[in-house]
Amino acid sequence: MTALLEVEDLRVAYGKIEAVKGISFKVDAGQVVTLIGTNGAGKTTTLRTLSGLLKPSGGSIRFEGKDLSKVPAHKVVSLGLAHSPEGRHIFPRMSIEDNLRLGAYLRDDKAGIAKDIQRAYDLFPILGERRRQAAGTLSGGEQQMLAMGRALMSQPKLLMLDEPSMGLSPIMMQKIMATITELKSQGTTILLVEQNAQAALSLADQGYVMEVGKITLTGSGQDLLHDESVRKAYLGED
Repeated sequence: MTALLEVEDLRVAYGKIEAVKGISFKVDAGQVVTLIGTNGAGKTTTLRTLSGLLKPSGGSIRFEGKDLSKVPAHKVVSLGLAHSPEGRHIFPRMSIEDNLRLGAYLRDDKAGIAKDIQRAYDLFPILGERRRQAAGTLSGGEQQMLAMGRALMSQPKLLMLDEPSMGLSPIMMQKIMATITELKSQGTTILLVEQNAQAALSLADQGYVMEVGKITLTGSGQDLLHDESVRKAYLGED
């Protein structure tokens, strides 16, 4: 099987500081793949590079066989990668529905856009109930739902989620993870960056552990969930 996304020896630097130090991983169509690790491991930098917001200093990124390393961010979206960023970055003064419509800015199929807005409301009913409200009135968890819904509006072949559970209550975190499971069941391919290793590995097909810019461990989600070193370092178990 040809991987949907193939990353080989990726390096990313901020000036003289190398934040990502030659990592390689792949994502097959229909999979949920997770990158786990502590703050500063390079996970967010990796996603920002994949989406064209940062330029790599070395290595290759191939999406459906196409080299992405020199593709500008707006064209990366048009190729089928969508990025729901850490911190959500919604537009607080705009309505929920207008935020969703912004996710479809590259599209001109009105009927398809309307259908996908309804899909977002089916996934996140609270957004539909409050569609005319300013997005800034939503709770943190509801804003995360909106950010995910907006990313889905571009009809991505690969959905990249950066820390979707960050700062959320346990109940809201469970709702977000349940939605990721639902998207997976619908065939959505997902690259998930997440500090909550337990939640991420529980639903991932494949996992990669990042430490200080390097991948130090890889395996199926279940294998990593039961790996002794992972349990000690990330699950708080002795």
